[in-house]
Amino acid sequence: MKFFDDLRSLDRNNIGGWPQSIKIFFTVLVFGVIAFLGWYLYVSDQQDTLQQAAGKEEQLKQEFSQKQAKAVNLEALQQQLDEMQDMLRQLLRQLPSKTEMPELLVDVSQTALSAGLETELFQPGPEVPKDFYAEKPITLRRVGTYHQFGTFISGVASLPRVVILTLHDVSLTPKNATPGKAEAASGGQLVLQGTVKTYRYLEDDESSDGKSAAAAAAGNKTPAAAKAGGQK
Repeated sequence: MKFFDDLRSLDRNNIGGWPQSIKIFFTVLVFGVIAFLGWYLYVSDQQDTLQQAAGKEEQLKQEFSQKQAKAVNLEALQQQLDEMQDMLRQLLRQLPSKTEMPELLVDVSQTALSAGLETELFQPGPEVPKDFYAEKPITLRRVGTYHQFGTFISGVASLPRVVILTLHDVSLTPKNATPGKAEAASGGQLVLQGTVKTYRYLEDDESSDGKSAAAAAAGNKTPAAAKAGGQK
């Protein structure tokens, strides 16, 4: 073909004398190379960025759909939350209040006496405020039989107020027992000693006051301790 014949007979020293078809061919070839390099060096990076943006767009769409679903159900979820808070408040109200705690401790002690338990130690400690309740530790030592302890627990459970007693570091041992003669020595008497904790709810204003008092006590503790140490 004439084009290939012209291509083979090109004179590199006389570019201006090349046939028109050859000039057009090389012009198109140069533009093609420039376009390829431009695409490879610039457009391909832009395409990667575009793909990343498209992937992020899909992720954002999914997040939007999830948040939109939550927003649609926000009122119902808020209502459920309010109901749960009301239920929690009602449950907390079943616990003793601050004014009822002394009477509660008397009831617990009277229940132990009614069950036939002998009280050797019943020492309430200071209250420990928590987030929405306060716990009151009681160090005790009681003597009685297994069935008397069972009667005591049943009596506490039947009190008008909800009474929660948790045991901490409690031991149950035979009274004045020697190895192999526990029943004969104690007559079936057992000694329960350790610490129990009972709980009451905190009023709304009492919760905030309790936190402020605790913070103030923590702030005043260090100077007092330092002053005492200096007087030594």
